[in-house]
Amino acid sequence: MTVPPRTSRPGSSQVAVEKGTDAYVRALGRAFVLAFCGALRNVRMYPAENPVVQRSLQELTALSAELLDGDGELELRIAGEFLFINKTRLRLDLDNYATVNFLIAQLRASGTGLLRTNAVPSPAEWTVLVTCINSPKGDDPVSRHHHLQLRLAAAGVNLFELEPPVKAEMGGSDARGPANDPAKGAYAKSVAAASDVMHAVAIGQSPNLKVVKRTVQLIVDRILSDEASMLGLTTIRDYQDHTFTHAVNVCIFSVALGRRLGLSRVQLYDLGLAALFHDCGKSRIPEGILDKVGPLTDEDWKAITAHPWTGVLTLFHLREHNEYPYRAMMVSYEHHLRRDEGGYPKRLRPRPVGFYSKIVAVIEAFDAATTRLGYNASPATPAAVVEDMRESAHKHLDPVVVLTFTDMLGVYPVGTVLMLDSFELAIAHSVNPDPDFAKRPMVLIISDDQGNLHHPGVLADLGEVDQDGHFKRSILETVDPAPYGIRVGDYFL
Repeated sequence: MTVPPRTSRPGSSQVAVEKGTDAYVRALGRAFVLAFCGALRNVRMYPAENPVVQRSLQELTALSAELLDGDGELELRIAGEFLFINKTRLRLDLDNYATVNFLIAQLRASGTGLLRTNAVPSPAEWTVLVTCINSPKGDDPVSRHHHLQLRLAAAGVNLFELEPPVKAEMGGSDARGPANDPAKGAYAKSVAAASDVMHAVAIGQSPNLKVVKRTVQLIVDRILSDEASMLGLTTIRDYQDHTFTHAVNVCIFSVALGRRLGLSRVQLYDLGLAALFHDCGKSRIPEGILDKVGPLTDEDWKAITAHPWTGVLTLFHLREHNEYPYRAMMVSYEHHLRRDEGGYPKRLRPRPVGFYSKIVAVIEAFDAATTRLGYNASPATPAAVVEDMRESAHKHLDPVVVLTFTDMLGVYPVGTVLMLDSFELAIAHSVNPDPDFAKRPMVLIISDDQGNLHHPGVLADLGEVDQDGHFKRSILETVDPAPYGIRVGDYFL
């Protein structure tokens, strides 16, 4: 899979921003980042002469020309967890989280902290640069940067001015950003790993299972040490790369749920790996179906409901040191089967569903119901889904797993937006540690009583009382974040 194409390009009549303004540069910069990532991925997957590669390189060249035409230069710089385009910071939000982190990781891996040019690079020059970034040489950022410059010079490409990462970017004591926040770092690495897995299986290659296993181990370690932060990051829904963030979110929830169900650390590793691979069969579904807006046709559903068994076939062909992910194969096949013998794929004979599959099935149902996608334009709130699961979902799912999962999330799952009786807006952050206050979660207060939003929010305990023994704040209702302009994931980044 490549980065999905944009419906329009900044600078066209469909983008109502004035040329030369920060808003224009930011919009054009986002398009440039998408094109850069698309070129990196396409060059890695196909020969340079492939039409897909050539189109992505031509688009990258055209966007470079637009940026140079507006500012007279093109500069891409990494600073902490952010990317700057021509001195303008690109906002890290739900729509571009995975894409920005992918590009930052690729540039850092090649020993690049800054890329600048004062002339429009040709597609051929972009090909050389992208190829070198995709295959860094050297043992540390300084040597990789040196090798990158030597390779560009040997190819006769001298248009790009490159600088190595600053000390903070190379892991100095002042470093900031996801790489130095354990939970955010684990999430970013997990999304990148899921992306690599799906890209590899889509073209019939075997992903590096050692890297995937280390990623899952990182998730397990973070869940065991700081579960609240990891669960908070599941509110991130990157709609450009939903398949990847969905796989990571299901993995995180599965490990957290498996922990409560008494699984050992080694078992949690196996469960996490199976959860990360559970939807790998979707790599064989056309993107036009996965991203389709509006109702799906019978043919569309036929393709989607085939992904469990195509996932098994995909996993069966993964080989690394004669190692086969058997549990992942079972979960891939079973995670849409129901305890009443419904679901899909159709069973030829009665058969029990595996324990890991029961766990992933519950989380898959929750995530699907709460995610806004083309064919699910009106997702339910997490609180409503949890309530429904408590009341009826056990008819189709394992009741013990459902009960444990809903208890883990609480009455107001992480990410639920709440209106308080103080008229402040809040986001559910975690379950209250006091079991007597199940309906009074820990929250982030994100607005004043006039509805003015502030970031990053203030952590508060809804179980807190005043001197007279009255609760300082109580919940009036859950609310839809969209009308208030709230992106829940931003408060956990």
